[in-house]
Amino acid sequence: MNLAKEEKVGFKVPLVMGSIGILVLYFFGLTGKPGEVAFELSRRQDAIQLPSLSVNAIELGLISGSLMLALAAVSTWFAAKNKKTPIWISLIYGFIGIVSLLGWLATGNSVPVEFIAGTALVLAVPIILGAMAGVMSERVGITNIAIEGQLLTGAFMAAVVSTITKNFALGIFAAMFTAALMSMILAVFAIKYLAQQIIVGVVLNVLVIGITNFLYQQWLTEDSENVNFPGTLDIVKIPFLSDIPIIGPVLFENRITVYAALVIVPLLWFVMFKTKLGLRARAVGEHPLAADTVGVNVGRTRFWWVTIGGAVAGLGGAALTIGNAGAFGREMSGGVGFIALAVMILGRWHPIYASLAALLFGFSIILRVWANQVSPGIPSDFITMVPYIVTIIAVVGFVGRSRPPKALAQPYTKG
Repeated sequence: MNLAKEEKVGFKVPLVMGSIGILVLYFFGLTGKPGEVAFELSRRQDAIQLPSLSVNAIELGLISGSLMLALAAVSTWFAAKNKKTPIWISLIYGFIGIVSLLGWLATGNSVPVEFIAGTALVLAVPIILGAMAGVMSERVGITNIAIEGQLLTGAFMAAVVSTITKNFALGIFAAMFTAALMSMILAVFAIKYLAQQIIVGVVLNVLVIGITNFLYQQWLTEDSENVNFPGTLDIVKIPFLSDIPIIGPVLFENRITVYAALVIVPLLWFVMFKTKLGLRARAVGEHPLAADTVGVNVGRTRFWWVTIGGAVAGLGGAALTIGNAGAFGREMSGGVGFIALAVMILGRWHPIYASLAALLFGFSIILRVWANQVSPGIPSDFITMVPYIVTIIAVVGFVGRSRPPKALAQPYTKG
């Protein structure tokens, strides 16, 4: 009986979905701004041109709110059957909510769909790669608070090495290598010396911030043209695929760092959930004693997964500089590592779900810039708060019962 109570799904998810649906129906529909909004599905330079989709903003709000309430009703049906709401329903629900928000903001203007989606993906790449580093570390039982420092290390090394050598490939390698070395420190202290993993991660973050700030002030600002002016990676268009309407320019007309993220996420999912290597890694994170009993080297498995995860985070750091900004800035990671930890938890330690959560933050960044242009009367601080509010709602309402790996942050001693 106790087990049945623990497995009871409850009605929290449909209640959250219904509440948000009512708010959308009221604010975007019943009391929304009158006018037309045009969704631009193509850019002028696209080979295939799609006509813009014009809709009445109030009607869009009414339809969106009604659909969201309908999905909330479907979620209620699943809850009544003591089943979790399928992830595809949540994804459709979120998509409808985003469309209604864009339509409300751009009433009387247009929504450049390709631009917003493509920019959101680019801005989400460092978060995605940081989250992948977190998934790789925590799935084997090592808490990785040091993602922020790994990203900052990668960003610094990518900018400096690319500038000095005039070679982006060397810059990316240096970013991944140094971030991997930093992860090795975390792994050694956690595995060999059984140190408190959160404390080690915090110390590494503070150390990297201090070192990069010092070098930035004393070295990069003094000779920025020669040591901190790498530029950005070239945009690579994949023939034929880049001409597909909407998704082509978003997914197949990007820099190598974006393509790398698009490959790493499904590859990590496949390795972790479809191979013996991934099974062993998850076993180490769930029950290291049992894994050790069947011959899995717990320490070695944890060490290499944490180290490779650090290299992935280093690539995310490179995406901040040579993949976007074009130069290193003081503390330019700006909490991205901690956001990566949040989306990892929001995504239930699953590569694909965590990546989808990361896209929310990429979307929020471009939304803040774009919303100021189409709706200057709306405070930018309010737009900035939206993704964090949504994240809190999602964590409390949708993933409040998510379970981390059982052996997370627990040191293991053989025998």
